[in-house]
Amino acid sequence: MDLDLRLVRYFTVVAAHGHFGRAAVELHVTQPSLSRQIRGLEQLLGARLLDRTPRGSRLTEAGEVFLPRAKALLRSATEAAASTRAAAEPDRITIGYATSLIVTPVTRELRRSHPEADVRSIHLDWNEPRQALLDHRVDAVVARLPFATDQLHVTVLYDEPRMLLVPLDHRLADREFVTLDDFADEPLPRFPEPEWDAFWRIDPRPDGRPAPDGPQIATIDDKLELVAAGQIVAIVPGFSARMRPDLVRIPLVGVAPAHVVLATRAGDCRRLVTDFRKHAEALLRHVD
Repeated sequence: MDLDLRLVRYFTVVAAHGHFGRAAVELHVTQPSLSRQIRGLEQLLGARLLDRTPRGSRLTEAGEVFLPRAKALLRSATEAAASTRAAAEPDRITIGYATSLIVTPVTRELRRSHPEADVRSIHLDWNEPRQALLDHRVDAVVARLPFATDQLHVTVLYDEPRMLLVPLDHRLADREFVTLDDFADEPLPRFPEPEWDAFWRIDPRPDGRPAPDGPQIATIDDKLELVAAGQIVAIVPGFSARMRPDLVRIPLVGVAPAHVVLATRAGDCRRLVTDFRKHAEALLRHVD
């Protein structure tokens, strides 16, 4: 059977929207043309994938079975194309790094040992590392967990203590350390990613209580501004160098540290990626 990947993609878009008209707009095709394409895919598969209804469309039982396989097929095709392009450019590597995490010793060593290579580094926002790897925007990242690690090769480089961030005039600002009980009722910023939200809010707390809700944030600068304004406190990485003079970090005891990790795509054994892993594990493991 020769599956047209274009038709498979059309099906996934219709399934995502539950509506042929909205899917046609996203795909820049007419709705009648899209309907014909989906019927052609159904004829090829020998199964009806979508039930048309007055209010839109819904997956049939066969469609429910085909959808995850269709997504996997498209993902594999994207990865195959990206890997092929990467193989055609074996002397290039792009390294991503999260805020306040330093990769300079490794990139310098990689440039020294591979003077012919194009070694690049780019900053990634806190919620980008996994997708940047899977999208082949970067070939390796040094970042903080938590993020989903399936399809990745992940190595913990070192642990990083967590601290409480408060404004200078906060009642806890002069403390040598704090525990969760010291700010049990103070709101903390919320994050859109569930894993990140649970870890950096310690939600739920060890006694089962939920962490107090603060505003949802998208950027580090927004978080710092809200803390400085006295609207929230925040739990932050202990080695973060990005600090305002009107804020204070206090060691938070009694909680597990954060993990700083090196991540690459699973199965990526290209020379530059392998060497980057070797140098990172040697040069970045020991942090004061």
